[in-house]
Amino acid sequence: MKYPLRTATGAAALALAAGGAFAQEAFDLDALIEAARAEPPLTVYAVTGKIVETAKAFSELYDIEAAGQKVNEADQIELMIREHQSGNIVGDLAVAGDVAAILGQLIPQGIATSWVPPDMTGDIAPGQQDPLVVVSDPHVWSYSTDAYDSCPVSNVWELTEPKWQGHVAMMDPLVKALYADWFNQLETHHDDAMAAAYEAHFGHPLETDEASATAAWVRAYAENAPLLGDSTSVAEAIGAVGQENPFFGIISVAKYRGNTSGELALGICEDMAPFSGWLYPGLAMIAADTDSPNAARLFARYLMTEEGIAPMSVDGKMSANNSFPPHPEEASGVGAVMDQLMVYDTSTAADDFDRRQDWQDFWRVHYAR
Repeated sequence: MKYPLRTATGAAALALAAGGAFAQEAFDLDALIEAARAEPPLTVYAVTGKIVETAKAFSELYDIEAAGQKVNEADQIELMIREHQSGNIVGDLAVAGDVAAILGQLIPQGIATSWVPPDMTGDIAPGQQDPLVVVSDPHVWSYSTDAYDSCPVSNVWELTEPKWQGHVAMMDPLVKALYADWFNQLETHHDDAMAAAYEAHFGHPLETDEASATAAWVRAYAENAPLLGDSTSVAEAIGAVGQENPFFGIISVAKYRGNTSGELALGICEDMAPFSGWLYPGLAMIAADTDSPNAARLFARYLMTEEGIAPMSVDGKMSANNSFPPHPEEASGVGAVMDQLMVYDTSTAADDFDRRQDWQDFWRVHYAR
């Protein structure tokens, strides 16, 4: 259905036009729609090409002109900074950008802001509201179900042993900075779990000259020469059908769509210690100087609906809105193992940003090429 035209009146219209926040009891969706219709066309940056069809569906639903543009995490940050500095805002809303850079740079410098739909706060966990998490992208330890009857690894410390030397695949932390941020998240929030996993695997407590159990693991893992590549090459190294000795590795569940076509045979390593993977949050960031603040808010709200997020959730991205289930056609089945995944804590994302270069340098020093 299309939303009918309705005129925003009174205080609600003034608040909307000014970009003001709403208390939940004062929120008026129809007023937001009408205010958005009075604004210039909307452009939305997102890491997935699915944003193009999402923007088209949004336009048809609300009779508001919107365009989606695929832009990777790092480039989103660069564009938002340059557009803010120039005063020429092109991207009004950015979705699923570089979380650490957003929290460490864009928000503190007033380049971007976050907005939570007041009528949805009851369905979004408090820890995912400031800033608003639209989706979380699960990155999971994966194996070939074509070559193995079950996961061949049960503990991350196994990946530091000779058996897996040069035979684990992942994206390069020097290129995909979110993996360097993952290391920092592990050290900051789960170092005890990393130490416990070591003792569970080797039968004695960890003794190391490194600053943490996580650093000891990252060093040993890097020295074991994992294969580094982009998301497609990593997924193929792990799950391409017909391999006699496939790689093990970690990859976004978005690549599990290859299971549906028969090109890949990927499986999630359940019950892996200390985690079977981790969740990378996708934030919705509104350009602070946009001429379309209400349209940007409305689009952010649309992404929090089952219809709006469907093009992304079918690829395994998990909505922060808890009022509806995972997409029924999602290929990986990650919904069944959500409690086994490390949750990214956005409260320390600024520290991830500050320490990113340290972790990348640490990786660079120890990576065995």
